[in-house]
Amino acid sequence: QEQLVESGGGLVEPGGSLSLSCTASGIIFINYNMAWYRQRPGGQREVVASINSSGNSRYYADSVKGRFAISRDSAKNTVVLQMNNLKPEDTAVYYCKADSALWGHFWGQGTQVTVSS
Repeated sequence: QEQLVESGGGLVEPGGSLSLSCTASGIIFINYNMAWYRQRPGGQREVVASINSSGNSRYYADSVKGRFAISRDSAKNTVVLQMNNLKPEDTAVYYCKADSALWGHFWGQGTQVTVSS
């Protein structure tokens, strides 16, 4: 059964850094594009960053460009979101998503990130 497990969320002060990890199981990882989404309080789920199946193409939302970096390690079936210079408006539940045109998509359970002094 396919599964995504996120980790690395927590409380950090403005200007700080966090690294989120998402480990996939039950799938052929290299067949999937991977993405991080977030849902802020009272808001809709929005894409933050994505990386294609081969790892050679990335997308970032304007709000995180220059601060966040997405990467993937096919040997570990893991995608990482490195978040630097965090702002209070980055506070959200962050979700990992695996997406394949052939195999469909599924989500992780989410991890809370809180940026506050």
